[in-house]
Amino acid sequence: MKKPLYLIDASIYIFRAYFSIPDHLHSSEGYSVNAVYGYTLFLIKLLSRVEPSKTEPLSIAAAFDESLGTCFRNDIYAGYKASRALPDESLAFQLEACKVITELMGISCFASDRYEADDILATLATLAKNHGDNISVITRDKDLGQLLGVGDEWWDFAADARLSAAAVVEQFGVRPDQIKDYLALLGDSVDDIPGVPGIGKKTAATLLQQFGSIEHMLNDLAAVEVCGIRGAKSIALKLDSYREQIAMAQQLVTLAEDVPLTTTYAKLQWQNPSRDDVSYFLQELGLMPRLEQKFDTISWWRK
Repeated sequence: MKKPLYLIDASIYIFRAYFSIPDHLHSSEGYSVNAVYGYTLFLIKLLSRVEPSKTEPLSIAAAFDESLGTCFRNDIYAGYKASRALPDESLAFQLEACKVITELMGISCFASDRYEADDILATLATLAKNHGDNISVITRDKDLGQLLGVGDEWWDFAADARLSAAAVVEQFGVRPDQIKDYLALLGDSVDDIPGVPGIGKKTAATLLQQFGSIEHMLNDLAAVEVCGIRGAKSIALKLDSYREQIAMAQQLVTLAEDVPLTTTYAKLQWQNPSRDDVSYFLQELGLMPRLEQKFDTISWWRK
């Protein structure tokens, strides 16, 4: 059987490296490269785990966030991610360098100033499923569990933790296809999305277990009032009062699956990289001496 399409939520692992590795590494131009170092280590380890064979070609792609402040969601709600600061010059340099090294290592890269990485991943996941393949979403963001169907997986590579669609139900109490409604009820303080006051994780999950969707709740508030949840009458009143906000939140948390990407499924197949190009780029950043032995864990590097 073919391997799944591996989908890398790149920014998650870049920022993990940025905040966890001391800022002691610098390029010849004086830029910090701690995030580039840590992220490249992540790519090396990942490719050594999933690298292709002659009988199992590797399909893999990475999505990057470049839409802070310009995303279509800002048109829906001006406060979306308003508390996040734009990257400074040093971080912007590292983000671009991480994108370059990803491409040099044979992985297709995608970014947009209108769509977020999550939307790109959702679009690529749809492309894979239309092709009859499963996906492995490499991320630390459990919200991306909503992309999973039967045979798919969510994979936090750094922790080596994997979730199936069934395991998502155990984690959240809701099915993958219900996660967007779950998030619309809760809100998301990280993304500055408002939630319904008084509805927490347990209540949101219980409501969706009983009613299936927000739409069904709003269409039968009388049933919500007597659903057996503590404070059910108050919850029904809040759902009614916050209809417009809930509808807006649903738009914000729903992933676009139709991002215009100039690619085909065949183009997502991993390309054997140029060892010279990879070495030259990392040498320019002063990182090659630290990484050369790490690259030896990948078979294509040793050839």
